[in-house]
Amino acid sequence: MSTSTRFDTKIAVLLREDVEPWQRLNVTAFLVSGLGTQIPELIGQPYEDADGVPYLPMFRQPVLVFQGAKEVLKAAHERALSRALPRAVFTSDLFATGHDDANRAAVRAVGTSDLDLVGLAVHGPRNAVDKVLKGARMHP
Repeated sequence: MSTSTRFDTKIAVLLREDVEPWQRLNVTAFLVSGLGTQIPELIGQPYEDADGVPYLPMFRQPVLVFQGAKEVLKAAHERALSRALPRAVFTSDLFATGHDDANRAAVRAVGTSDLDLVGLAVHGPRNAVDKVLKGARMHP
């Protein structure tokens, strides 16, 4: 038996459409990790299989993945900022870094309006996230 829950909030990842498929997966994983660390209520309870082997908890709700052109991503970032939604960013510079300190330094080195975004994760009320994602389409 399956039950469906409609959540009042939405977790969404927006990826730039010209990023390689393997990069999209990597970017998505990095982005959602940021949301989970800052919004603990998004995380459910730990899992356990029938043999009692424990597994880490995961998000309590689906993560929806979208894609769009560079301009769509830039506009979505601006809307997320104006709505003060919790967000994580991944810039093209991060593909050339090798560790967390270098990642943060690469983002810190560029002004907000000049970030070369390849990914954005946001969480918030469904309606607000939908407005942020205007112009994006579901990832195939």
